Amino acid sequence: MKTLRLWQIVPLAVVLSMGIIQPNLAEAPSIPIPAKLKSDPLVLTGKSGGTVQSNCGNIPAVPNQVIQVTESMPYMRLTVDSPGQPTLLIDGPSGRFCVLADSYSQNKPELSGYWQAGKYSLYVGQLSQEQHNYTLSISQQKKPK
Repeated sequence: MKTLRLWQIVPLAVVLSMGIIQPNLAEAPSIPIPAKLKSDPLVLTGKSGGTVQSNCGNIPAVPNQVIQVTESMPYMRLTVDSPGQPTLLIDGPSGRFCVLADSYSQNKPELSGYWQAGKYSLYVGQLSQEQHNYTLSISQQKKPK
């Protein structure tokens, strides 16, 4: 009788555990960003836009890029260049920031300034539902005026 009861409980436990376990979505490999870039700017590429609607446009379900700032930097600049209306959502140690294109940045989402050490997930989105190829430039050089 105990064996029969065990055969009823085990399948139920397996089914319940499958519902609890979240699938591990593939995340982009983490790119280390040292205090001094070997190549400036460091250029990364990918496809902008996605299926997740957010306050930062349509973004992918997983980050396009993940960077690991190895030590705090007094200055670093990220710039996205893409057709359409690109956006940049940055999720890092200091919180989440949405960057939209403006005329100062020549219609390229850009964020510059102090960056603390840590892991940053970068989502390159679009205000429309389109998808486009993008380049993401990471530089430690200040933008010429």
